[in-house]
Amino acid sequence: MSRRRIGFWYRLAAVIAKPPLVVLFKRDWRGMEHIPGQGGFITAVNHNSYLDPLSYAHFQYNTGRVPRFLAKAPLFKPAFVGAILRGTGQIPVYRESTDAANAFRAAVDAINSGECVAFYPEGTLTRDPEMWPMVGKTGVARVALMTKAPVIPVAQWGANEVMPPYATEKKFRLFPRRTLRVVAGPPVDLSAFYGQEANAEVLRDATDTIMAAVSELLGELRGQTPPAERFDPRKQKGNTK
Repeated sequence: MSRRRIGFWYRLAAVIAKPPLVVLFKRDWRGMEHIPGQGGFITAVNHNSYLDPLSYAHFQYNTGRVPRFLAKAPLFKPAFVGAILRGTGQIPVYRESTDAANAFRAAVDAINSGECVAFYPEGTLTRDPEMWPMVGKTGVARVALMTKAPVIPVAQWGANEVMPPYATEKKFRLFPRRTLRVVAGPPVDLSAFYGQEANAEVLRDATDTIMAAVSELLGELRGQTPPAERFDPRKQKGNTK
């Protein structure tokens, strides 16, 4: 299987983004050996800051296996940003439309072509009060079971200390100099789900297995034990009076 070359647009993005990341932040990177050297694979990443896609992308860029993100379609509209996103092969997601399934087909095609596709299974910034991963959406499990590609869990911490999620003031907290921590773990074992009908229950169980691996890695980074039950924003909405 081929692997995606680091082409012009990815190198341009790195030239723009890497210098400030290197200067402004310290790094604690672990588990690069778990990123496959060849073949298609999936990464499942927690999301706790608008800055953390850069932190994670920097980590994986340095492994030589660049990720293709599933990104919200509106991000492709600004001319320069859209050009970089398209040039680097990012995959637009049109939520709540008939085109939403195209993102999953594009992800499957990319993985089958030997590339990496990065999923943020939570679908948005975590709303967990302690910033643990929330209940994940099932798209990552659906693609994983369709391709049987390795699913590499990735946890990160530190970007949220620089740019907290949902902060009322959009300010960077650059001092003291923060450490961006990223760790990749071994592939999640989803073999128990292979051969089963990909119904709602199977997809939910597979997603929970993936999110448990991500939460465990984040617990290692934080030196804490993840909660036994993940935050579910749908339940919170249901409890709103």
